[in-house]
Amino acid sequence: MKKIEFTQGQYHIDGFVLSAESCPVVYCLMDAASVAELAECLDGEKLVLAAVSGMDWADDLSPWPAPRAFRGGHDFGGRADAYLQGLVQGVIPAVEQRLSFSPVCRVIGGYSLAGLCALYAMYRTDCFDRLVCASGSLWYDGFLDFMRQNSLRRVPEAAYFSLGDKEKQTRNQRMAVVEDCMKEATAFLQQQGTRTIFEQNPGGHFNESTERLAKGIRWALNG
Repeated sequence: MKKIEFTQGQYHIDGFVLSAESCPVVYCLMDAASVAELAECLDGEKLVLAAVSGMDWADDLSPWPAPRAFRGGHDFGGRADAYLQGLVQGVIPAVEQRLSFSPVCRVIGGYSLAGLCALYAMYRTDCFDRLVCASGSLWYDGFLDFMRQNSLRRVPEAAYFSLGDKEKQTRNQRMAVVEDCMKEATAFLQQQGTRTIFEQNPGGHFNESTERLAKGIRWALNG
């Protein structure tokens, strides 16, 4: 396992090369603290894992401004367009120039708000071939309407969606619709010709997030 680590602008990239030959590159939008654990979960897969951290979670991963979701939090800044521009124009070229081969395909994935941003990326760039949206925040205000009213820049070959079976059991009325939103998003991409799956995992939103993300990546590559 070869390690790649560098900074590109405000973002930090932790890369793990798990193959010496041409293979998929998986771009994960995630907290740096979980990167090594995710790489261990994926040991045995032929891929390059490029984990991108250093973003402002609520601002950089949200597609447009919206009120805060929790008391004590702050409002969502809606800066995902600028974040994705930096990813496409800066991070991806910097990662791939460090490899000795061209990627077979590119996968974008994330958990929670990062899962939402990964799906949003399919409407803003044509760089990615496959998608992993694990416990994605698809309850986000207006997001399903956005999907209905806009076209994908690239229809993904495969899209993995998952949710904890207790996630809809919340007093927060905005978040309580997450399962319905996830199922509708899955069906919508399937109608576009994408190979899709929606899986439910035991537990709530904060259970085994790294393992769930790894499970989605495996499916997107091999499912």
